[in-house]
Amino acid sequence: MSSGGGGSSEPSGVKKTSKRPKYSRFTQQELPACKPILTPSWVILTFLVAGVVFIPLGVICLFASQGVVEIVDRYDTDCVPESSRANKVAYIQSEGDKMCNRTITVTKTMKHPVYVYYQLENYYQNHRRYVKSRNDAQLRSPKEENDVQTCAPEDNVVGHPIVPCGLVAWSLFNDTYKFSRNSQELLVNKKDISWKSDRDSKFGKNVYPKNFQTGAPIGGGTLDPKKPLSEQEDLIVWMRTAALPIFRKLYGKIETDLNAGDTIMVLLENNYNTYSFNGEKKLVLSTTSWLGGRNDFLGVAYLTVGSICLFLAVTFSVLYLVKPRQLGDPSYLSWNRSPGG
Repeated sequence: MSSGGGGSSEPSGVKKTSKRPKYSRFTQQELPACKPILTPSWVILTFLVAGVVFIPLGVICLFASQGVVEIVDRYDTDCVPESSRANKVAYIQSEGDKMCNRTITVTKTMKHPVYVYYQLENYYQNHRRYVKSRNDAQLRSPKEENDVQTCAPEDNVVGHPIVPCGLVAWSLFNDTYKFSRNSQELLVNKKDISWKSDRDSKFGKNVYPKNFQTGAPIGGGTLDPKKPLSEQEDLIVWMRTAALPIFRKLYGKIETDLNAGDTIMVLLENNYNTYSFNGEKKLVLSTTSWLGGRNDFLGVAYLTVGSICLFLAVTFSVLYLVKPRQLGDPSYLSWNRSPGG
């Protein structure tokens, strides 16, 4: 005879499992903790201290940035003859002399070293296919020179591997600059313009260029096949790809002071094709400060945040004095109440 309806349908011997976690003070968040009560006094004091600290920092950073002397000269259009400006791509891809003379006037004294940069705009070095078209192992070791699977379309020439392979190396910037003042040449030091860690760890001392820029089409600059990659600093600088479409890369350093009113003659060779994608090319001469190059953002950010904090501190102080509000009894807070209620 079957039993009544109150029996369990589960077979005997089956142990019920529970998803309840094992009790501990950690899992139940019962460990001692600091639970500050944000009284009006504490809030006002916090905003006041933040404002007093951030505003002077912002002023210091802004002064450091404003102390940097910077000269920017855009030349991509002016260095194309007027007769060829209707089809700039055809001009830059044609054979022949592409020398261009530029004149730069120094407005403020520039203490050495004066850093020479090239600036490219509307150039997306962070494009996925572009960034992936390289092989870092090949740059470090000659044993990996045949590994060019990730370098298409610049992977080999008639079955022979390209070193360094890939679109990043293939598109190496190749405009050149020569400077003179009062008919005397200003030498540009191109040593140590790249990161030391890159020279020592990422580019091999026994890796030499092979089959580079030997097949059509030619992308950019060439490399000296007798020099290892660790000594080809223009390439090392270029291979550290930029995150934004407007970027600067270090070309060299002028180890001479430039005085206010000096006229600098620049003889440049306009080789690099930015016209195919409406890009811009600029030559930049700049000094630095203890904070780096010219960048007002950090100083403006500190001043903005500091001013807001100071404004809030004054506003809360006025509200607290004009219309004070009585605080509740902290003993009624849940973590201050006894378990018995």
